[in-house]
Amino acid sequence: MTFALLTANPQRLLSLPSLSVPTLSVPPQSLPSLSVVSVPPLPTFDSLKAANAKQVGQQLIDNPLTIIGVTIICTLVGALVLRWLLHRAIDRVVANALARAARHETQTPRRASRILAQATGLNQSRSAQRAATMGAILKSTSTFVIFAMALLTIMAALGVPLGPLLASAGVVGVALGFGAQSLVKDFLSGIFMMFEDQYGVGDVIDTGEAIGTVEDVTLRVTKVRDGSGIVWYIRNGEIVRIGNRSQGWSTAVVDIQIGYNENLDIVLPLISTVTRELDAAPEWTTQLLEEPVVAGVESMAGGVVTVRIIAKCAPNENFAVSREIRARVKAALDAAGIRAPQPQVPYGGDNGVSRS
Repeated sequence: MTFALLTANPQRLLSLPSLSVPTLSVPPQSLPSLSVVSVPPLPTFDSLKAANAKQVGQQLIDNPLTIIGVTIICTLVGALVLRWLLHRAIDRVVANALARAARHETQTPRRASRILAQATGLNQSRSAQRAATMGAILKSTSTFVIFAMALLTIMAALGVPLGPLLASAGVVGVALGFGAQSLVKDFLSGIFMMFEDQYGVGDVIDTGEAIGTVEDVTLRVTKVRDGSGIVWYIRNGEIVRIGNRSQGWSTAVVDIQIGYNENLDIVLPLISTVTRELDAAPEWTTQLLEEPVVAGVESMAGGVVTVRIIAKCAPNENFAVSREIRARVKAALDAAGIRAPQPQVPYGGDNGVSRS
């Protein structure tokens, strides 16, 4: 009520007598002492960001999944780097082998040396094929070993128990070793065969079961085609012995038969002239390693004198050289009037008629 009247007439508010408020006097000793508390400053945004980053980083470090992920990544990167280094080293070894083979081929001055270099597999193409094959085998083996080790490391990081796994793998390996020992034997024989360069494509070999030209060579099977055109597939592990007729050189042995009454002082120099002409012929330069040698009289029987000629030839060229020697000697003997051995008269008569 009073507040409404005062609000309606503000002049009365001014005419009211002033009210006196009594003051209280309190001695200073009775007032409690107040301590000033220091308030820390508010953190800035950068400090909050750094603290959060550090806390997050510590949490990531302490997290097992982070450790496993880092281990897997480092293992894979290390495996790839190691594989690249090994493949680079293998490529360098192969390139050095090819360079040495090329230098050897260009530094062989004599005809026989060049032909023998090609025959023994030291020419550039043969060496390139062999080096490339061995390089591929080494690369495949190194890649398998590296990634197998990386896989075992990753499995160990993931917590996979490797003991039972390796034990099981050992049992399986033993079983496969017994069951597929012939296959393993074939592969190992093929690797050693290529490493030792026992034979290659184009060589004429004698395997005991078949004699023919090698058409294909793998780590497990050798493909041979014989003189009749039959293709033989021979497992490398079954080859006990191997005879290579295409390495080194071959020998052409030619026997020339003349009559017993012919003069050897004329026949032998005539045949020697034929062999010198054959050796000097340009078309036979790559087939003959040396000048054919007239060995002399090999045998005398039944009115027949056999003169032997020996020629050192390039591999697989002995048959062609033998045929050429026979043809040239026959033409020279005909031109000189030297007769071949005549049929012998049967005992007891002439022309098969017995004497009375």
